[in-house]
Amino acid sequence: MDNLEDDTNPRTKFKTLKDKVSSATLEAIKDMGFKKMTDIQAEVLPEALDGFDVVATAKTGSGKTLAFLIPSVEVVIKCLGKHMAGTFSIIVSPTRELAIQTYTVLQDLIAHYDNITSALIIGGESRKKQSAELSSGVHIVVATPGRLFDHMRTKEFDYSKTCCLVLDEADKIFQYGFEEDLKQIISRLPKDRQTMLFSATLSERTEALIKSAMKEKVHNINTDEDNLIATVEGLKQGYAVCETEYRLWWLHKLMKKTKNYKVMVFFSSCKSVEFHHEFFSKYCQESVLCIHGKMSQADRTDVISNFYNAENVTLFCTDLAARGLDIPSVDWIVQFDPPSDANEYIHRVGRTARGMGAEGNAVMLLRPDEIDFVNYLKESKIYLDKYESWNKLANLQPKLDAAMSNPHFQQLAVEAFQGYMRAFEVKKLKHIFNLISMDVDAVARSFGLKNRPDVDIRIGFSKKHRPRKRMAAMLAEKSTGEKRFK
Repeated sequence: MDNLEDDTNPRTKFKTLKDKVSSATLEAIKDMGFKKMTDIQAEVLPEALDGFDVVATAKTGSGKTLAFLIPSVEVVIKCLGKHMAGTFSIIVSPTRELAIQTYTVLQDLIAHYDNITSALIIGGESRKKQSAELSSGVHIVVATPGRLFDHMRTKEFDYSKTCCLVLDEADKIFQYGFEEDLKQIISRLPKDRQTMLFSATLSERTEALIKSAMKEKVHNINTDEDNLIATVEGLKQGYAVCETEYRLWWLHKLMKKTKNYKVMVFFSSCKSVEFHHEFFSKYCQESVLCIHGKMSQADRTDVISNFYNAENVTLFCTDLAARGLDIPSVDWIVQFDPPSDANEYIHRVGRTARGMGAEGNAVMLLRPDEIDFVNYLKESKIYLDKYESWNKLANLQPKLDAAMSNPHFQQLAVEAFQGYMRAFEVKKLKHIFNLISMDVDAVARSFGLKNRPDVDIRIGFSKKHRPRKRMAAMLAEKSTGEKRFK
């Protein structure tokens, strides 16, 4: 039975908020098919609707979007009732895709209002058009940090009446390098405002943000603190171990087994996504889409739309798609390249089994020397079953040979290999993801390469530090014997 229709379910019904939420908002919620609140909504909404600052930690897929959109809309209604004009609510999202999705849900929520205006302010779109929208004084702005700060430095955007700021996926905002933009945004907004921060995980950086952005009296809400499992119920998850050079063959077998499902496959680099997409779509005639951060915004939006509407298709992606995207009926999450840590794992698998009563499947592929990652996840209350690999994998060598005869594809294979190797630079768990003990030749063969290409790997240096530290490293190498892969 659908939980939304189950009257024995203890969750609070939305209609109990009728004294705090406008009738038009409640009507929109009903039209969207929601009758009862999720845990995070039931905890957040009473506090947020009373105007308190809120810090909410919840598993991804828990329904937090409505938890902050409903109060954001109600703030606007109160301001309009006082005959105020301007931008009253600002919602900051770490990625364009998440901002687009939040904006889409917002349109459904304000469907019964003809006097509430909104704008989507993200990169990759016309600044001039956005500036014209903002100058008209739109009531609710959904934005990515960089583009929002760009407009805050212009005279066209009047944000002096902002009463509500929402920081969605706050931890990811930092990871994507928007820390300085966020500081500037917060410092420019009115101090006497309501601030709501939502995140699947909290860190030292988010704690520092809470202190700087929020009032002293903050309502902390964590719907997971008493839960013995870090991922949602209804998610069946496991791992498989495969010899390094046959990883591509393993993925081919999995795609055959899941051809009637909607599947997301995660890779560690953009070039690896491109390589595998071209191989499977062009040389294996598989139905597969791909999305990564180096694509244009228009292309990314098209791919997400196609995947959203498809019943059975496979999407190859980087972690760009791991956050916030609420795509219906994703059946399988495949982590072809394991995540960096437990938080990233949680966000990836959070793309399936979303909502009350939903089910989903997740499998993570590990090389033999990465097996300790399973024990690491167990320490974070993430428990995986071991899935036995299939005995018979289709021999892809003829298809790989045909593909590698194409110079363009061979170059793509080299770049994918290099991208895979460089992704290890930023992984913190060096005892598990160990470049020194890795069989690099086997990794090269997993990309169809007979010989290992040159790749500049500097152990312990993140990608952003590589250019300015290379000279120092070269000098240090003479004295320390630091290992460099060539």
